[in-house]
Amino acid sequence: MAFSDHFQRGYPIVLGLIIFFSIIQLAISAWLTSRFNARHDFFSIAERDRTRFILFASIWTTVLSSCYLVLFFTMPSSVLGSVLSLMVFLILTWVFWTAGAASITATLGGGLNCSQTVFVYCGQLNAMEAFAWILWILTTFLLIVVAIRGILAARRGDGVRGPLFA
Repeated sequence: MAFSDHFQRGYPIVLGLIIFFSIIQLAISAWLTSRFNARHDFFSIAERDRTRFILFASIWTTVLSSCYLVLFFTMPSSVLGSVLSLMVFLILTWVFWTAGAASITATLGGGLNCSQTVFVYCGQLNAMEAFAWILWILTTFLLIVVAIRGILAARRGDGVRGPLFA
């Protein structure tokens, strides 16, 4: 099997996993944000603001990844389904998840021991940190694979504005 065949099968799977985990992250961060807004029981302003940023990143990822998955199946040769369009989206998404995962990790000190903590929602914060890193790993993997596809598209003469597949 050629790389193209693996990519055609694997791309929707990896993008589906990204959507799945970003929906989970969306639920966790939205719940925490609503609790912080209603009860004001966050440990620090940084904890509250970084949770809000992760909420934004998960909404961004869920909505736009779903759009790219639909484009993959309906209009694979369109400008929006091109390698360049996907690379721009993945680079921005990767930056968001790098910032979100690193910032919540810094806020929590690398993870929380829930038996000895001053954080109110310890389990939820640990889950949010874990899913942020999972999404970062999946986005990094997909970014690398799409970059390879972009190089192959440029070599075959389509350039980066060409479709993901020949």
